[in-house]
Formats: sequence, structure tokens, C-alpha cells
Amino acid sequence: MRSILSTLSCLVLGLVLANSGYADQPRQVSIHDPVMAKEGDTYYLFSTGPGITFYSSKDMKTWRRRGRVFPSEPSWARKVASGFNGHLWAPDIAHHGDKYYLYFSVSAFGKNTSAIGVTTNKTLDPGSPDFKWEDQGIVLQSIPGRDLWNAIDPNVIVDEAGTAWMSFGSFWSGVKLVRLDTSWTALAEPQEWYSIAKRERSVLLDDRDPGPAEIEAPFIFKKGEYYYLFVSWGKCCLGVNSTYRIMIGRSKDVKGPYLDKDGRSLAAGGGTLLLGGKSAWPGLGHNSTYTFDGKDYLIFHAYETADNGLQKLKIAELTWDADQWPVVDASVLQTYTSVLIP
Repeated sequence: MRSILSTLSCLVLGLVLANSGYADQPRQVSIHDPVMAKEGDTYYLFSTGPGITFYSSKDMKTWRRRGRVFPSEPSWARKVASGFNGHLWAPDIAHHGDKYYLYFSVSAFGKNTSAIGVTTNKTLDPGSPDFKWEDQGIVLQSIPGRDLWNAIDPNVIVDEAGTAWMSFGSFWSGVKLVRLDTSWTALAEPQEWYSIAKRERSVLLDDRDPGPAEIEAPFIFKKGEYYYLFVSWGKCCLGVNSTYRIMIGRSKDVKGPYLDKDGRSLAAGGGTLLLGGKSAWPGLGHNSTYTFDGKDYLIFHAYETADNGLQKLKIAELTWDADQWPVVDASVLQTYTSVLIP
């Protein structure tokens, strides 16, 4: 879960549909922070939740819940955050060699007491005899008072040379990029770090305070000659009071600088709005972006006013304008409706 505010409201929204007026309609996928992969003819969707919740689908619309990645919790989680409640945040799924790598976050709410871990599997199919998640431990950890960044919200991108880079970060000093080693489970040495997106933060703030620099959820997508950096501004997890929206910049170098349509660097507070909230859907964000069967897709969650601000899965086709900037039709907020089947 991305936001570091209003924990109780986020949990309640995810657990109940009471008094929603939707009792007679097919149940939708209620989800935060969706990421997706395709294996064979099946799509697999992973999200924030107890042990990381995952789903499968043949058509990206009708989804079946398949359980959780961690039956209990990572053995190291409580050493990172003593108040860990079993919820693993903001996964990212990637394929490398003969394995799938699932990155995720352990954190304390409102603090940068956080770590990014990774678990691996040969297949995403729970029915396969090879299906077994194996925890590879901590990739990166942030410690309050030592670090002015937060080790949550990982995303891995491979550059043209075949090098894996992890972007991550929430609030504090913004979004970072760090090089991974060839195992994809640890940082490369010597370490190589970049600051690729941030918002204004007062130097007078205590370093332990997240402050008002509302930026998180990085996702880097390569299309043509550009790397596109998607980030979420605003606050998530507040139902109808959420202010989440998706911003974007691009660069010809994975390390940046990422510039918006006006030429402003995202590392200096820039960002072009890709998709923002409407009255019916006041907040949306924490997107992931993929190419499946020749089409590009934007995957994200959005809060629906008519359903008491409950978060819903949204999948939109991503198109491109004449200047190679991504375009999303906002009508998808109404036209895409997932169906959760028993």
C-alpha cells in the first residue's frame, strides 16, 4: 500500500462493501498497487495485501483469486518493522532467465522504516509442480535518521545494455534509481544511485518526517527511443478524499534526466499530468505499464465515489500521440469493469 496516511481507512475500504449499493452487482476486483505478468495464455495480477494477494485471468477482465504469495510472512519482516501486520506493499513482477522475480515492500506506516525484498519462482501457475516461491531476502533497506529516502514501491527496468535498475521511493526526497547486480537480488558494487523525481520538501522538516512531498509509485516503461517514468502525486488510500493522480516524464537515458512536456526535470519538481481524478473517481494511481500481444496497457487502481470510495482495478489501453507521448482515454474509468469470480 503506497500511502503513509489513513491506514485504517485503507484497510476498511479493502475489506468491506457494506452499504455500497452494489450488493446485486457482480463483485469487482478491489485492489491496491496492481502489477501484472503473462505466462502462456494466462495473466497474473499481484497486489498489496496480506502476503501479497494474486489473481489469474484469461482475458484481463474476469479474475479469479489464487491466494497469497507468502502463506505467513517473510522471516525478516519484523526485524525491519516491529509493528509489521502481515500486509506486504507495492509488488513488482519481472522475468529474468528462467525465473520470475517478485519484489515487494515491508514498512511501518508514516515512517521510512522500510525494506524492499524479493522472492522468486520458476512459474506463476499455482497448478504447476514447479510452483514454489523462494524468499531471497532484503535487496534494500531504509533507516529513519540515516536515510532521507524510503525503501518502498520497487520497479525494475532493464536498459539497452541488459543492466537491471530498480526505481523506488515515496515522499521524503523522492524517487531514486539504483543499479542491481546480475543476480537481481542485490545492489551492484560499487553502488550507483540517481535521484530521478521529487517534489518540494522544506529543509526545516525533521528527517524522520515524510513531509508534504507527495510523490511515489515509480514505474519505468521503454517505448521506442524513450524511457517513460510514471509516478503518482497526491495521497492514496483515503477513499473519496484521495488526491492520487498519474504524472509522467521521459528520457533517452534510463538514468535520466526525465523531462515533462514543458522540458522541466522531474527531479526538480516537474511532471506532466497523464490521468487525474474526476468527481466520480476522485483519486487514481500507482500504475504499472506493459505490452501484451502488441498493445500497451496502463494498469492502476481508482477510488469510486458511488461505492463509498472503494478502490477498483482499472486497465486501459495506452496509445501514443504524434510527439510520442502516452495518451489514456479517461472514459476507461467507466467502461472497464473487472469481474471477480469464485
